[in-house]
Amino acid sequence: MIENDAEGAPRRATLKDVALAAGVSQSTTSRALSGEGYVAAGVRERVVAAAESLGYVPHAMARSLRKQDSRTIGVLISDLRNAFYADLAAGIAARARREGYTMMLVDDQGSTEAEMDAARAFVATRVAGVIVTPLSGDVSDYLMRQHIPVIEADRQFSAGRCDAVIIDNSGVAKRMTDHLIDLGHRRIALFIDETTWTTGGERAAGYRSSLEGSGIAADPSLVISTGWDADGARKSAIDILARRDHPTAIFAANNLLAEGVWRATNDLGLRIPEDVSVVSFDDSEWMSMVSPGITAVAQDAVALGETALDRLLGRLKDPAAEPQTIVLEAQVLPRGSTAAPRAL
Repeated sequence: MIENDAEGAPRRATLKDVALAAGVSQSTTSRALSGEGYVAAGVRERVVAAAESLGYVPHAMARSLRKQDSRTIGVLISDLRNAFYADLAAGIAARARREGYTMMLVDDQGSTEAEMDAARAFVATRVAGVIVTPLSGDVSDYLMRQHIPVIEADRQFSAGRCDAVIIDNSGVAKRMTDHLIDLGHRRIALFIDETTWTTGGERAAGYRSSLEGSGIAADPSLVISTGWDADGARKSAIDILARRDHPTAIFAANNLLAEGVWRATNDLGLRIPEDVSVVSFDDSEWMSMVSPGITAVAQDAVALGETALDRLLGRLKDPAAEPQTIVLEAQVLPRGSTAAPRAL
């Protein structure tokens, strides 16, 4: 029986408690539980039974320090309220578990300060490596200086210096804009949250490339910086759709911005696609539940997470290998939210 601590609170069983209960030394107990080194079968069974009866859980960090081998992966995600990032984390978690790793997950909520705090915590806890959706290059630089393998996922700031798994943002954004142009649209608004990250910057570049390739002059007033959430996009959409020369199509650069645009059309009593066509970079469950459904770029966030974990395991096996950037394709899902503009 384990006594309470000095303040009367229950305490966890220790290796010493298991050794006392089994009637063997702590070193024998350690070998029996780790499976490393010789221990007689009867003794091993007695130690395991004692550990189970006491509810003993080995101290993973201490074991990692002794063996210089961590089985914990740090995962630093931008916003778990966004289904895309939740799915990305789920992909990492499922693959990590199959490979015998535990995931330590942190949501930095878009804060660079929180991001760096989490990175320092990962270093302090001796994680094997980190997968991050970076807010800047600082976090990857810091982890690499600490000799922690790092994989940049979804966004890339350290090309050629560390591994990354990303989507072909520019190519798919061009395909989506081409689709609208092929329908006859010429005034196409781009709703975007930022252009300093590779995600936003490359999506904007794909949009501009499509316009240029079709001989359509880019109109800066149609590139709308909406902020980060659906409410900001909703307000921006109401403003631009109320103009006399409003766009005939809106390309929302992520699922939250698409939600804001969709809500704005309802606020204004506009019909999709009769009055305005709407497309989204990022699919979301609601887009297939509304009528008409929203045409969207479907990124397989789970596959992105799985691929990032696989790349990290490859890096752990071969630390000296050249950094790799893996680019995944995304699928355009045509639904009912696009049509030729009414003027035609």
